[in-house]
Amino acid sequence: MIARLWRGWTLLENADAYEGLLREQVLPGLRQIDGYRGGYILRQESQGEVEFVVMNFFESLEAVCAFAGPDYTVPVFEPEARQLLSKVEPLAHHYEVKTTP
Repeated sequence: MIARLWRGWTLLENADAYEGLLREQVLPGLRQIDGYRGGYILRQESQGEVEFVVMNFFESLEAVCAFAGPDYTVPVFEPEARQLLSKVEPLAHHYEVKTTP
């Protein structure tokens, strides 16, 4: 299994809208991809901004590519997300999952 991690930040006033976009649009869309195995949305408020860490699990790198395309390290954004995010991590990171809860 592969864990795909990515970080983005919003202003405090955009945090709830961004979280809603992830919960209501992004994660349900990912569930349609063969090999998607679920994910987590992590949120931390600090000094007037909110950091989001999104961790999604895929069966294989092939499943990651079905979501992200052949250059799978490039983050994938919904158009609405670009309006809500104040800064983004330029690469998504991928890890082989060795244990699960």
